[in-house]
Amino acid sequence: MPTTQPFIKQEPVNIKMNLYLRMLMIYWQAKHSDMITLDELSNELKLRVLPNDLDISLHVNNGRFLTLCDLSRFDLFIRTGLLAVMKQRKWIPLIAYHDMQYKASLKLFQAYSLSMKIKDFDGKYFYSEHTFVKGDKIMANGNSHAVIRGSKGVIPPQDVFDAVREWQNQT
Repeated sequence: MPTTQPFIKQEPVNIKMNLYLRMLMIYWQAKHSDMITLDELSNELKLRVLPNDLDISLHVNNGRFLTLCDLSRFDLFIRTGLLAVMKQRKWIPLIAYHDMQYKASLKLFQAYSLSMKIKDFDGKYFYSEHTFVKGDKIMANGNSHAVIRGSKGVIPPQDVFDAVREWQNQT
């Protein structure tokens, strides 16, 4: 008769902590970096693949690419002043659409850069491009459509730009 092992309850591994640490690091770096003006609306982060970025194939997980894009947006929000404006006006950012094309794998401890550029906007959406580069090779790139939402609904992008411009002129 086969013996069975008693079920051993394991506590889940807290991989979120690393994301919070990365977010704090991005916050600190952004606060000590140049302001991004409304004329440029692009940024670049220098990052490194960490163990919790990997999937079972030992390369960056496809979902992690999207999370890293969030960090890039966070940097842009801080450096433009949008984060301060959103906090003041109780606005929140929402991603309505995001796609990503994966061209090559990012492996453990590899250094890479992640750039983001707001390419266009209309009466509702901001259209952004995200590019992951290692050396001179594009590893992945994607596009997102985002909105800023307030208590009464979506804030038109031009109103967001006007609020950020006002904030930048006051600092």
